[in-house]
Amino acid sequence: MSSLLSGLTGLGGVKPGTRGRLRPVWEEEPSKAGLASKGVMMVLICLAVLFPLWVVVVTSLSSVRTITEAGGLVVIPRGVTFVAYQELLGGGQVTRAALISVCVTVVGTLFSMTVSVLCAYGLSRTGSVLHRPLLVFMLATMFFGAGLIPTYLVVQGLGLTDSYLALILPSALNVFNILVLRAFFMSTAQELIESARIDGAGDFRILWQIVMPLSRAVIAVITLFYAVGYWSAWFNASIYISDPDMLPLQNVMNQLVLKQERPTGLTQVINTGHLSLLAVQMAVMVLALIPVAFLSPFVQKHFKEGMLTGAVKG
Repeated sequence: MSSLLSGLTGLGGVKPGTRGRLRPVWEEEPSKAGLASKGVMMVLICLAVLFPLWVVVVTSLSSVRTITEAGGLVVIPRGVTFVAYQELLGGGQVTRAALISVCVTVVGTLFSMTVSVLCAYGLSRTGSVLHRPLLVFMLATMFFGAGLIPTYLVVQGLGLTDSYLALILPSALNVFNILVLRAFFMSTAQELIESARIDGAGDFRILWQIVMPLSRAVIAVITLFYAVGYWSAWFNASIYISDPDMLPLQNVMNQLVLKQERPTGLTQVINTGHLSLLAVQMAVMVLALIPVAFLSPFVQKHFKEGMLTGAVKG
């Protein structure tokens, strides 16, 4: 047995006393300097990602005096105050914008996923009516677009300007997401579908009870893509919405951070010195990051299976 282990060790196999990781014959054992450099690089990358987020959060929780002493952004916290969040969420432009963003994200994601799943399932059935012409037509939209002005004229002609539908319908479908869903649906075992048809199941029942349960990974990933897209979108509102009371959170954040505009209802509090405009700006950024930061860990485990499997098998 010892001779067998020593032979495996010489061939790059399991090494006694190590973690038991199998290495190919051509892969050398990593040196201590290599392992140390990898660790240092990982620490530097994590710091580069987390340090700006840390500064934003700490500044949003800092008082006017702390921000003034720091000369702007705060790195080291000196007391914690939630005044900025209390003022923002106490009712007003930011609160209304956050509720609009939540509603648009939920409704838009449900609508986009419903249409995308139905479209992808229909295109995954190679014998369906107009299967190939529809597929070619959808692929063409990935390379050729009408442009901003024709799109705006269509939205205006449909009477969607100054309407929440203008925040959903123009970007409701993503052809890439449909193709990923289609590729994953096509990898479903045909035996299961044929046996369900023999038992008298229709297409909607097959999709709901067989295909979708087997495609939870890709559905979770595409749902996250749509949700993040709706939550982060600001361009549609900037050109289709003229009423400031209908703007979503991203557009309000754009006005606060880039245009240095003060939110309605907080001007007096900021002018009296009880609240810093910088803290308000950072607090709005934190509010915009919370949903994405909260949902991403729950979907992260599905990314590899959902994206790679659909892409390879398609």
